[in-house]
Amino acid sequence: MRIGFTLKLHPDKIAEYDESHRAVWPEMLALLKQSGISQYSIFRRDAELFLTFTCEDFEKAWSAIEKSPVNARWQAAMAPFFAPMAERRPGERFPMWQEVFYLE
Repeated sequence: MRIGFTLKLHPDKIAEYDESHRAVWPEMLALLKQSGISQYSIFRRDAELFLTFTCEDFEKAWSAIEKSPVNARWQAAMAPFFAPMAERRPGERFPMWQEVFYLE
C-alpha cells in the first residue's frame, strides 16, 4: 500500500525542519522500518509538505509507531515546526491523498 498525505510548516521554521531531517535519529529510522514502513519520502514546497511511503497496513504500522517512546520524543521535537493541518475527514490521522495513478 502506498500512502500519501500533507502537512504544513510554520514558515519561520522551514530551515530548522530541513536540518532536522538531514539527521533523523537512528532509533526513529529503525522504528519506522520495524513498523513496516519503507520508501518514505518527504517533499517540501515552501511551507507545504507532501509525505509518501509504502507499508502493508497503514493503521497497523501507525498504531505501532504511536505506542513507541521514541516516536513520542520525535513528535515532541517536531511539534514546534508544524502549522495547523488541513481539514481532516472523519477517522483520518492526516489529510490523506488518494492515489489515482502509479507507473512503476
